Amino acid sequence: MAFEPGVVRQAGRLLQQQKEERARQRSRLEQELYQRQPELKRLDRALRGTMIELAGLAAAGTPLAPDGPEVTQIREKNLALQRERERLLKELGHEARELEDLPACPKCGDTGWAEGRMCSCLKQLCLQEQMKRLTSLMNLTPEQSFDQLRLDVYSDQPWQGEERSPREQMRRVVQVCEGFARQFPGYPLKNLLLSGGTGLGKTFLSGCIAREVSRRGYSVVYETAIDLFAAFETRRFTRDGEEERQAREETRRYLRCDLLILDDLGSEMTGPLAQSALYEVVNSRIREDRRTIISTNLSVEEIGRRYTPQVASRVGGLFQELTFYGDDIRRRGR
Repeated sequence: MAFEPGVVRQAGRLLQQQKEERARQRSRLEQELYQRQPELKRLDRALRGTMIELAGLAAAGTPLAPDGPEVTQIREKNLALQRERERLLKELGHEARELEDLPACPKCGDTGWAEGRMCSCLKQLCLQEQMKRLTSLMNLTPEQSFDQLRLDVYSDQPWQGEERSPREQMRRVVQVCEGFARQFPGYPLKNLLLSGGTGLGKTFLSGCIAREVSRRGYSVVYETAIDLFAAFETRRFTRDGEEERQAREETRRYLRCDLLILDDLGSEMTGPLAQSALYEVVNSRIREDRRTIISTNLSVEEIGRRYTPQVASRVGGLFQELTFYGDDIRRRGR
């Protein structure tokens, strides 16, 4: 799994903010309890004093045996102070651990990483940030889900040149999309080509898939074809060091995410660079067994005429085409 670098950075900032907020809450609670019971403040000072005493013995070069008289005396004093402190806190309705600087996540110590891997606490924040970005980019609504999709807005009458009515066709399309999302990444059909005119539900279904796959814990990147090709163009032609770094980071996220949703293919100005970039994305993701959804007004045959034979071969042979047809449902309402 590879979340976008921007998602990971923002999630890391949120993790740090949560840690700082817990520290502020502990400090506020401590000051409140000091005001209610001044003796508690004296005990805390005394406890810190025992640690200073122990450090002073070590600094003086005195050999310190764990069961030696000096260490034993300081330890007993410290334990007595702790017991008195716990008694006072209990009287105030609190426990000692509420004032301790303990990590919220014991697995990673609130760093977000454990044994070189992303911890579940940071992953959860990444998923929240990812969903926030997908919601903004794809204009997702709270009710956008497979369960809320209405098939009655599609005509149940025969459609010219097609074996099935638009409604029956969409029933089959939705079945595939739902299986793809809910069995991700194990669904038998690894890559989807959502093909058809505007206003037929391609973006809506892409959003349903993105929401479900992200909810299940996988990294999802959504991008329009125009913006994706622009990132590859910047990567190729920029001479600015920072701009080049950002462009390389941008293009890497298209290659490494668990699911890439490439929207509106064919809306861009097609030239050698766009053809090269599309082949790099499609071929790299197929080679590394990563899942891709392409949404387009073009059919497989039209993609073959517009792009290179290599692209046509990959898309035509390794993507399942799901054809959308019928009247624009936006005129009828979902």
